[in-house]
Amino acid sequence: MKNLKLSVVMLISLTLIIAGCSTWNKTQKGAAIGTASGGAMGAVIGRVSGNTALGAIIGAAVGGASGAVIGHQMDKQAAEIKKTVPDAKVERVGEGIVVEFSSNVLFGFDQSNLSDNAKSSLNKLVTVLHYYPDTDIEVQGHTDSKGTTSYNKTLSEQRAYAVSGYLSSNDIAYNRLQIRGFGESSPKYSNESESGRSENRRVEFLITANEKMKADAEKEAGK
Repeated sequence: MKNLKLSVVMLISLTLIIAGCSTWNKTQKGAAIGTASGGAMGAVIGRVSGNTALGAIIGAAVGGASGAVIGHQMDKQAAEIKKTVPDAKVERVGEGIVVEFSSNVLFGFDQSNLSDNAKSSLNKLVTVLHYYPDTDIEVQGHTDSKGTTSYNKTLSEQRAYAVSGYLSSNDIAYNRLQIRGFGESSPKYSNESESGRSENRRVEFLITANEKMKADAEKEAGK
């Protein structure tokens, strides 16, 4: 109960920070989120909101002046992805970026092999990832609620592995990549409608600062 109360307080505190800073840009919010959170906050946010991407990025935040430097770099990278990869949804969150592909873009129904069109879309993302090498990338697979829980978990993992493998084959360093399959457990949209289920069948890329970027940001912030 004590831990639950603490989690609620942390969540409310972060919500108030964000709500009270409506005039801030993404970089400034990233610095505030990082200062207020860390891994514990990220876990709380991800669990309470059902948004695994949001929780993971907040959990990886550095915060403070270094976080602001990282946020500025992520602003530029997110803008580049939006321009280069029109098939994806791109969202700046704290000190990171979430790139979301509908499975309709990458896979056929109930399949985990990448289509030629999928590879074309991923090639555009690879171009930007090469240009910004100092980031880590978590590839998350998600499904809708149709089918069994175990089947959906396996399918989401297979899709995440297929995407990660394709990135590796195009010279994205393997040590930059982490793979997770969530199955149906983390819907971002309603599973009550076909359109919602279609959107829940997705692959997300969580782009965060690696240790080199964090160290460089700390140096920059100290000048």
